[in-house]
Amino acid sequence: MLQISGTNRLGIIAAVLIGLALALPNLFYSRVEQHNDAIAMIESSGETPELIEQKGLWPDWLPSGLVNLGLDLRGGAHLLAEVEVEQVYADRMDAFWPELRDALREERETIGTIRRTDTNDGTLRIRISNADQMARAMEIARGFANPVVSLTGIGHNDIEVSASGDTLIVGLSDAEKLATDDRTVQQSLEIIRRRVDEVGTREPTIQRQGTNRIIIQVPGIGSAQELKDLIGTTAKLTFHPVVNRTSDPQANPGARNILASSADPQDAGIYYILEQTPTVTGEDLADAQPSVDQNGLPAVSFRFNPSGARKFGTYTTENVGALFAIKLDEEVISAATIREPITGGSGIISGNFSTQSASELSVLLRAGALPAEMNFLQERTIGPELGQDSIDAGTIACIVAFAAVLIFMALSYGLFGIFANVALIINVGLIFGLLSLIGATLTLPGIAGIVLTIGMAVDANVLVFERIREELKTAKGPSRAISLGYEKALSAIVDANITTFITAVILFALGSGPVRGFAITLGLGIITSVFTAIFVTRLLVITWFDARRPKTIEV
Repeated sequence: MLQISGTNRLGIIAAVLIGLALALPNLFYSRVEQHNDAIAMIESSGETPELIEQKGLWPDWLPSGLVNLGLDLRGGAHLLAEVEVEQVYADRMDAFWPELRDALREERETIGTIRRTDTNDGTLRIRISNADQMARAMEIARGFANPVVSLTGIGHNDIEVSASGDTLIVGLSDAEKLATDDRTVQQSLEIIRRRVDEVGTREPTIQRQGTNRIIIQVPGIGSAQELKDLIGTTAKLTFHPVVNRTSDPQANPGARNILASSADPQDAGIYYILEQTPTVTGEDLADAQPSVDQNGLPAVSFRFNPSGARKFGTYTTENVGALFAIKLDEEVISAATIREPITGGSGIISGNFSTQSASELSVLLRAGALPAEMNFLQERTIGPELGQDSIDAGTIACIVAFAAVLIFMALSYGLFGIFANVALIINVGLIFGLLSLIGATLTLPGIAGIVLTIGMAVDANVLVFERIREELKTAKGPSRAISLGYEKALSAIVDANITTFITAVILFALGSGPVRGFAITLGLGIITSVFTAIFVTRLLVITWFDARRPKTIEV
C-alpha cells in the first residue's frame, strides 16, 4: 500500500530544505562573495567601516558557502612549469661537503691534504695528496652512505663513491636521484600551493604532470605574469660570512667563494665575496613577518627554528666583529657587522624595502624556498569576459535542456509529469547545494555534467511512470498500481545509476582538471537524481493521492 511514515516524510522534507538553503547563496553570488571576503579580511587585519558594510550584505545566520568558479568561468592565469631537478644534486653535495671534509681531515696523516675542485656535473670532487691511500679515503666517504628512502630504492645507498687518479668522486646514486626528483617536485608543489594560498585566491588547481612538470591554474588573478611573479621567485634565503668587498664585477672570488652584488641602491656597484657554504639557510626559518626597522622603515622580521637558532647563535658568538651577509637568491639584501652574539633566534632584515615588497618577501619566506628553479613552458591569461561568455553559454544550454525536459514530461505524463518536473527543479537545487557544501569548483565541463544530469534525472521517473501504466492495465486499483510501480522499478533505477556512478568515480580517480569537474557534477547529480525520483516524487504523489483519493488515475 502507499504509505510513508511521518518520520520519513519529515526527513525527506528536511533534506530538501537543507539542500536548497545551501544552494541559496549562489543566487546572490556577488553579495555573498563580498560578505565572505570581508569576514576573512576582518579576521586577518581587523574591522573597518567599509569591511563592516560589506559583511552586512548577507545575513550571518544564513549559509554562505559558494560554488567556486573555475578558470574557464572566472578568468585567471594558467602556467605549465618544469622543475629543474638537476640543481638539487649540487646543493646536496654542497651540504654534504663540510661533514666529509672534517672526516677526511682527521685522517690527514694517512691520506694527506685535501682540496675540493669545482665541477658542474652535480658531483663532489676532492683531490688527495697521497693518492696511494685512495682506498682509505673512499672507505671514509662510503661510511656516510645511507639507504635510499623510497619504494624503488630498496637495497640501494644514496651516494656512489669512485676515484679517478688522485681525485675522490662522490655523487648521488641513480636510485637516490629518482627519489630526489620525486621529493623535489612534491616539495615544489607544496610550496607553490602555500604561496598561492597566502594571497587568498580561490580554489587554485596545482597538480603534477609527468615526472617534473607542474600545472598551475589560479582563477581570479590578473595575468600570467602576476602569477609568475608570485611563484617564480626561488626566494632562497641564505646567511653567509663575508670574505671581502669589491667594486670589480669581474673579481675572482677564489676557491669555494662566490661573488654577489648588493641589492641596496645606496651600495650600487658594490660586490660581496662570500663563503659559498652558508652558515644558516631559509629552511631553518620558523616565521617571517613584515615589520619596521629602528628608523621606522619597512623591514622583515624573522625567527629561526631551534636548530637554526642554535647554529646562528654559535656562529655569531664565535665571530663578533665579523661582517655577515644575508643573501636572497643571487643578491645581498643586507650586510652588517656582528656587534654581539645573537642567541635569541630572531632578527630583522632591513634594506631598501617598500611596504609591499616587505610583505611580498615575508610571504615568500614563510612559504619556503623553492628547492629548484622553474622553467615556464606555457603561460596563458584568460580574461573575465571570456569566462562570462562561457557562463552565458552554459546558462543557455541549461535553460534549453531544462525547458525541453519540463515540456516533454508534462505532455507525456500529465499531472505525474508535473510532479516529476517539481522534483527536477529540486534536484538541480540540491546539486548546487552539495557543490557549495564540499567547496567544489565548477568548470565548463562541470556545467556539461549538470546538463547531462537534467536529461538523466527524469529517467528514473519515466521508469516508474511506465511501470505504473503497466500495472493499471491489469485492472489493479490506483493505490496498488502506484505502489507496485515504485517497487518494481527500483531495481532498474538502482542498476542504471550505479553503473553510471562507477564511471564518474573512475573519471575522477584517473582524470585531471576539467575531467574531474565533469565527474564531480555527474556523480553528485546521480545521487540527487535517485533521491528525488525515489523519495521526493513519491512523496508528492502520495500527498496528492491522500488528499484527493481518486478512483481512477491517468498516467
